[in-house]
Amino acid sequence: MILADMLATDEDAIICDLAETYHIYDYKSLPCSRVAIFCIGLRNDSRIKMKISRMEQPLETILTASIADRLGLLLWSKTKDGAKGRNRPESIAMKLIENSNRDKTMESFNSPEEFEDRRREIIQKGKGKWQN
Repeated sequence: MILADMLATDEDAIICDLAETYHIYDYKSLPCSRVAIFCIGLRNDSRIKMKISRMEQPLETILTASIADRLGLLLWSKTKDGAKGRNRPESIAMKLIENSNRDKTMESFNSPEEFEDRRREIIQKGKGKWQN
């Protein structure tokens, strides 16, 4: 069941994770139970586990950014600006989280021609915006 959920979520992420971690390039040639074991054994910051947990940044990255934020606030609080509450440093952790929460759209194409057609379409739309 776990493997089926992972495959339904993002098969490409599993393919990349298995290739990177175990050097498995054709998971379909292996028994299903073996692939499931390999998938369960992937690191928590693997592509598929990050996607399933809806995290764009590994927990360690967020924690490190939070530590840097706290240190920055400590140092800032000792300055003249800090005493007056001015120019507070921006939170690195919040920027990471906000960037993760932005709506991201991705397009894929089945051929170079399809890509070029879409590219021309975008360029034509952009020309209309800049011409006044």
